[in-house]
Amino acid sequence: MNRRARLIAVLTTLAVGAMGVISSTQTWLVATLDDGAQHTLTVAGAAAVPVLTPLSLAVLALGAALSIVGLVLRIVFGALTVAIAVLLGWLSALIAVQSPISAVASTVTTATGITGEDAVAEMVSSVTATAWPGLTVACCIVLLAAGLFTLVSARTWSRSGRKYDADAVASAPTAGTASRPFDAIDSWDDMSRGADPTAGPTAGPR
Repeated sequence: MNRRARLIAVLTTLAVGAMGVISSTQTWLVATLDDGAQHTLTVAGAAAVPVLTPLSLAVLALGAALSIVGLVLRIVFGALTVAIAVLLGWLSALIAVQSPISAVASTVTTATGITGEDAVAEMVSSVTATAWPGLTVACCIVLLAAGLFTLVSARTWSRSGRKYDADAVASAPTAGTASRPFDAIDSWDDMSRGADPTAGPTAGPR
């Protein structure tokens, strides 16, 4: 169960982070320009919510780090995950529900050269949201659950790491030296553990 809890938290966080990066490249809004020809401009998630890409990459980093860090950092990273989920969820919900002019302003300015919120608002006749803002909100809810799960279960995760495996492997030859002849390899092993290989099997570390 301990390893399963860690696996669930890590994989869920990584999956949502990847979805955030993908979402940032997709069309979130379609702005129709009132320029006589009724041109339309597509607005990607990264333009609608500028923090989407960097925070999604941060989520990926947090998910990867959760697989190796200790208890204190698990709690810290879990809290950061919750904070990012709330922030991105709120910003994405605003886009999905309100489709504000401010979310398309940078794209309109790049395409037309018109600056200023009032001028852009006069140029844009309508803004329509696609399914991606809503999908991102759903992903943020999953991320929030993953962060809370990390905070709740962090203390139960098993202590895993190469250091402990290496220590176990290093101590194993000592128990079996009496069952076979003592050779040069054994001497090097004893010296690496701080023991005197010339003092006999009963000698301890120096």
